[in-house]
Amino acid sequence: MFYGLVSVLPLYAIGELNRSEGDAGLLLSIFLLSAIITRPFTGKVLDIVGKRNMLIMSLVFYLITTILYIFIKPFILLLILRFIQGISFSVLTTANNSIAADIVPKSRKGAGLGYFTMSLNLAVVLGPFIGLLVIQYLNFEILFIIMSVVIILGSICAMSIKLDDLPIPPKPDKLTFSFSDLFEKKALPYAFFACLIAFSYSSVLSFLSVYAKERNLMEVATVFYVVYAAAMLITRPFTGKLYDTKGPKYVIIPGFLCFVIGLLTLAFVNGPALFLIAGVFIGLGYGALVPSFQSLCLQSVEHSRSGYATATFFTLFDVGIALGSWLLGIVATYYHYDSVYVVAAVVIFITCITYFVKTVQNSTHQTA
Repeated sequence: MFYGLVSVLPLYAIGELNRSEGDAGLLLSIFLLSAIITRPFTGKVLDIVGKRNMLIMSLVFYLITTILYIFIKPFILLLILRFIQGISFSVLTTANNSIAADIVPKSRKGAGLGYFTMSLNLAVVLGPFIGLLVIQYLNFEILFIIMSVVIILGSICAMSIKLDDLPIPPKPDKLTFSFSDLFEKKALPYAFFACLIAFSYSSVLSFLSVYAKERNLMEVATVFYVVYAAAMLITRPFTGKLYDTKGPKYVIIPGFLCFVIGLLTLAFVNGPALFLIAGVFIGLGYGALVPSFQSLCLQSVEHSRSGYATATFFTLFDVGIALGSWLLGIVATYYHYDSVYVVAAVVIFITCITYFVKTVQNSTHQTA
């Protein structure tokens, strides 16, 4: 329910707590700051404690911190709660994604992780959809209760995961950290691309609800997430197969272009139709890019390093979200929200050009 909280907390901070737009963006940034600080250490911790054990423990901790939203109202205490919850979120997501990477065969990484990411993308949609729906007709306290119940259901599902058939990496004698224990060097180039994608995606994640309210489009804001999800779900089987059979560039380059079109459409939206069309293109782009770069990160390392590659990917992804929420929030303050989406589109376009050049260079070296 992370995405549900992200979509409604700006409205909660501005409407319920009478805070500024800058403070609203700080709620996400402080959360991601703690996740970024914690994330590099999680790969080693997962090897020592066990991925399944850490998944269950972090889910329980995340549940407790979610329940506390019902009772904590002072903004400073809310920031502290967000920081603490970010720690459990970083462990939870790293363990969850690493387990998925271990289960999926290497030859099917594109399709298998694509389907797994598709389930995460459903959360990207269902979280904001439920969040916006509940606060329109009920209140934030009810929303926090609903989110707590969902996390309980997730914890029950996590307990059913079995990893007995998978090889167990050797446990270190003592808990020491070197650079290779914090980051996977082979995964860094792909994780950097994910960082730039996350930077631009933060414009949707952090500001869409406020932007929709400003443009008098709150009634179709929930529908935006529906068409966004539909675009990802319909195309996911094809993009996953295309990734495995033709190669990542055949998925990634069209994904970049769709993302750029979606963000520019959102910037110049003047009614419900364009707003929903933007949702389709953003769904196509984001749904193609994130699982592709995650797969590239995992395919660049051996099985025993999957936890470290996953932690590296999400560390830089979180950095992108945090920087985007902060810097694009400044753009929104001085230039308005339509400029936010123009800047985000430019960043994605430059990233696309960089990836294209890198792909051409790699092909030239392989040919030589």
